[in-house]
Amino acid sequence: MDFGLYSELQNWPGKTPAQVYGEALEQVAHGERCGFATYSLIEHFCFPEFSVSANPLAFFAAASQRTEAIRFRTLLHNLPAHNPVVLASQIAALDILTGGRYEFGIGRGHGWLPPKIGVPLAESRPRYDEATELLLAALENERFSHQGDFWSVDDSHLAPLPPRRFRIFVGGTSDSTYVRAGERGWAIAVPPLLSYEMLRAPLDLYREACAAAGHEPDIVWIHACHLDEDAELARRDAARAIGRFMQAQIVAMPEAAPAEELVAAGYGFYAAGVLESVAAKPYQELIDEDMVWVGSPDEIAERIQAVVDVCAGLTEVAITSNMGGMEHEGALKTQQLFCERIMPRFGVTASAAAGDHPASSSVEGSTP
Repeated sequence: MDFGLYSELQNWPGKTPAQVYGEALEQVAHGERCGFATYSLIEHFCFPEFSVSANPLAFFAAASQRTEAIRFRTLLHNLPAHNPVVLASQIAALDILTGGRYEFGIGRGHGWLPPKIGVPLAESRPRYDEATELLLAALENERFSHQGDFWSVDDSHLAPLPPRRFRIFVGGTSDSTYVRAGERGWAIAVPPLLSYEMLRAPLDLYREACAAAGHEPDIVWIHACHLDEDAELARRDAARAIGRFMQAQIVAMPEAAPAEELVAAGYGFYAAGVLESVAAKPYQELIDEDMVWVGSPDEIAERIQAVVDVCAGLTEVAITSNMGGMEHEGALKTQQLFCERIMPRFGVTASAAAGDHPASSSVEGSTP
């Protein structure tokens, strides 16, 4: 099992975007020294408290100049926002620039985003479906053609050509996403903030679909995390950042489409009040109900072990240490304590974590 870092690059008042980027770049380099195997970023637009990660490819190009082994991952590329052939070309270029350290996920973005980026809400699903097939066709073939509702491509090819096939990630909340991922052999990155019990049913669907199609489950577990040797001090120091992290999940909801439009477009999760309900929970309940990990290394190691025990197919646990505008020093402290006090309990050391994993992995479980 790997350990990774995940960030939404939230930009709360008190920090400039330049400061957010600069601190995150330092956290990547520090994370590699600590032994984290991966650093993942969301791709998101228009709402700074939620994220200023509008160009993860540029961020990873910069981060690659400060690191040697840690792998970079976008969770997820918002496909309706992209020309899939152009995105495939950019993915191939970044993989070359990072020395084969890039991998990515694909999705259609949060329910509030399509109208903000000029995509009709009702088009987001068909655009995503078509973009997925065109993106993979471009990455997997020397030459490719495509005739669809949104893109028509005749006998095209990428430059540069992808040097390898890629491990594909998806994520989200709909059952269809989990079933499709299992059928195609894709990895699942679960949303932050949700406990295992809240995800048990869709993860079971994923594992069943994997088994039926002959694939191995590949699950990445993501949780916000703050550590201190003193558990009470950890809870005190993380209170504001966790509160902001929760509010970020609903900051865009007032600008989302009406509930009936969200449901019709397949975004029923955003119309169901789940995010609002979670965001309204008292801080201690979030900790007690395993939606965030805040406490001592011993406490959090127990929480991780509990997930390992029940989550068949778990391949990575990724923590968010800079949630909600957390102070830079606090994020670094969490990374350091996690490395020193938690990773060894799961057989991972700084010398073994970041550099011992093959850069390439096949699409849909096939051999490159």
